[in-house]
Amino acid sequence: MRVLLDTHLILWALGSPSKLSAKTRQKIESSEVFASAASIWEISIKSALGKLAADPKEVLSAIEPAGFDHLPIVGEHAAKVAELAPLHQDPFDRLLVAQAWVEHMILLTDDDALGGYGPLVEVV
Repeated sequence: MRVLLDTHLILWALGSPSKLSAKTRQKIESSEVFASAASIWEISIKSALGKLAADPKEVLSAIEPAGFDHLPIVGEHAAKVAELAPLHQDPFDRLLVAQAWVEHMILLTDDDALGGYGPLVEVV
């Protein structure tokens, strides 16, 4: 299975794996896992604003050693956002949903509001 981790799950998987349920850790360990450039962007912005205590460069450098693949943002991902129902207003989360849709992945998230986007989102 191909999964895209949302930003919280990336941070937890890399720095606080105990915050993930055993089932979620198992899913991550048994899947092809991707981390989006959108998450690094989100971490960069929220860190600069003082809303998040994470270093985006450290997170970026930890992705490959953790066994995760990088997922760049391409125009098709950005355009797909326009087709999403307005269930969620966070632009980073909307882009992650669009990326999962375009790339035929499951978005793993802890955000219940994203569950409304259907089977391409799994709330853990």
